[in-house]
Amino acid sequence: MTAHTPQATAINEDSLHALIGGVLQDLGGAFSVPLVQMGESLGLYQALSEGGPMSSQELAAETGLFERYLREWLSAQAASKYISYDPATDKFSMTPEQTFVFANPNSPFYLAPAFGAAAAFQQNLPMVEAAFRTGEGVAWGDQSRCLSCSVARFFRPGYENHLTKEWLPAISGAVEALEAGGEVADVGCGHGVSTVLMAQAFPQAKVHGFDFHEKSIDEARKHAREHSTPNVDFHIQEAKDLPGKYDLITLFDCLHDMGDPVGALKRIRAALKPGGSLMIVEPMAGDSLQENLNPVGRMYYSASTMVCVPTSLAQENGAALGAQAGEQRLRKMIVDEAGFASFRRATQTPFNLVLEAKV
Repeated sequence: MTAHTPQATAINEDSLHALIGGVLQDLGGAFSVPLVQMGESLGLYQALSEGGPMSSQELAAETGLFERYLREWLSAQAASKYISYDPATDKFSMTPEQTFVFANPNSPFYLAPAFGAAAAFQQNLPMVEAAFRTGEGVAWGDQSRCLSCSVARFFRPGYENHLTKEWLPAISGAVEALEAGGEVADVGCGHGVSTVLMAQAFPQAKVHGFDFHEKSIDEARKHAREHSTPNVDFHIQEAKDLPGKYDLITLFDCLHDMGDPVGALKRIRAALKPGGSLMIVEPMAGDSLQENLNPVGRMYYSASTMVCVPTSLAQENGAALGAQAGEQRLRKMIVDEAGFASFRRATQTPFNLVLEAKV
């Protein structure tokens, strides 16, 4: 057996420099993951946003933190353009746009929690690398202990800004059913962020959260108690065993994680009351790889490699749909394979496809 020797090829200097420039940008972002996490947890972005231009000494006085560490952190953040620096005054500040992304938890583009998710993905590395060799999955409960918390924080801004204001009104009859005291099953509810938001917005409705991960359900129940939502309850339950009948069933960013999504959809179809609706929120994706070769697709393909595909492969059937399935693949699965009578894109955001299916 002879070793393969790659043929020498001429290097295009412009292409090489462009590639290196992109890689350096990526490495800067990767190295920034713990810094953004600290900036968020220590309140540094909020302090800069609210306090106006500050030197490292002034930020230290404001926060009670050690100036030398802050000086280095500020320099790194300015180099990343996550904050702004004025060399004339040697002070740091945040533009409205930087605040919108890093210091405003109510913004739909509050992306600081995504860096926490990136850190959790890194902790999954040994398990996922081993799974590449065996083809086995990595169960959700076996993954990084902070993963479910990070994922909940990452999705929260989108849910808070869009769920009750845009997504539910786009689903035929959903708002009317909830206002009239209808019942909702939030399947794959995780920490219950979406579940509690619906319960708060529609106090007459009965909202039930279901998830197969016991620790997530524990967090969801705690979340509900903190927000005083008596019309919500949570249950440890797989989608394929969903009990009851509902006016609305929701799947938030979880269908692609299921081992048997078609089996789950068939059970969900049977659990809908006449005239009821299924709302499916999935990551934004086109129907081909070429359409998804963009910053959003890049992020979701990476997350899918480290979390979504391993989670699905660890379950029965292991469909491994992936986070970039695309609308046409979802349509085929929901209508042709699971038997729903209708399917449509109800609305969308830069990060989400919001789909409606009816019996």
